Amino acid sequence: MPSIPKEKLARLVGRWETLQGLLAQGSDQESYIKLSKEFAELDPLVASIHALQNAEREAESLRQMVDDPSSDREMVELAQEELTALEPRVQKLEHELQIQLLPKDSADEKSAILEVRAGTGGEEAALFAGDLFRMYQRYADIKGWKVQILSTSEADAGGIKEVVASISGKGVFARMKFESGVHRVQRVPETENQGRIHTSAATVAVLPEAEDIDIEIRAEDIRIDTMRASGAGGQHVNTTDSAVRITHLPTGMIVTSSEKSQHQNRARAMQVLRARLYDMERNKAAEARAAERKDQIGSGDRSQRIRTYNFPQGRVTDHRINLTLYHLPQIIEGTALDEIIDALIGEHRASLLASEDLTLHA
Repeated sequence: MPSIPKEKLARLVGRWETLQGLLAQGSDQESYIKLSKEFAELDPLVASIHALQNAEREAESLRQMVDDPSSDREMVELAQEELTALEPRVQKLEHELQIQLLPKDSADEKSAILEVRAGTGGEEAALFAGDLFRMYQRYADIKGWKVQILSTSEADAGGIKEVVASISGKGVFARMKFESGVHRVQRVPETENQGRIHTSAATVAVLPEAEDIDIEIRAEDIRIDTMRASGAGGQHVNTTDSAVRITHLPTGMIVTSSEKSQHQNRARAMQVLRARLYDMERNKAAEARAAERKDQIGSGDRSQRIRTYNFPQGRVTDHRINLTLYHLPQIIEGTALDEIIDALIGEHRASLLASEDLTLHA
């Protein structure tokens, strides 16, 4: 595990002290908000630095006592005992500080756009896609996040062909981003008379929700078409061109929304378009970084098979970290999904700690 350069810690503490002074002096509202945000980010980090430094000073004092030939034997034994108990705490504090110093994903605190689509497997794939979306809805409820369906296409025999939803809350993307990829299910469909296990799949994409400051979409770069909403019959659907299709001309990206309100459809389509363009820019940057450091977990590759849900055996396997859990019902209900997500985050942090381009080496 790499050691933390003392100079970097000194710079961070120095900046924290400077911010304290600037905030005490007072300034215009815009500057004050900016300084307050930086101070709030540094404050827990500096608290960890101080805790580590205090523990290190205490350990050094105990070592000097142990190594001093003039020290009383009983005092040496007591100091050695305290040192033996303190050293693991110093290591733990250093490890926690290293995690705090890891490079931050600028999108981690953002809300997210979730897209779930049925893949190979026909009707069973659509049913599985529906199961996955409900899993994420329940997980969001547990976390206190808000889910809003932006567009959905239901399958004839139940389940969904495709659903796009917004999940709003603090730190949504940080916990959901590793869900992107191909999810595979192995189970006996209800329509299967001979009890044969079928394999089908659904794809999941999790995009950080972009704000206007993240992505600028010029009016001349988009074409907005209105069209008659499809769906069940009825006077409104038959007489109003309410559905909206937005085409981003530079990329050819197309987003549609076909709820009842044309104004709402335009806003929702722009929300999804902005998220997809932002995700595309992030992927370009990630590909550039991957030339120097490969990180499989954080790749977000939509075509990568990431997880298998085996219903007959009651197990879920995440192939990226070779993790297998045997409580599938709790995972598909969303109540145990944290076990997988926590393991993925832990592995991601470990890979960053082992890499050579850590922020803590700056």
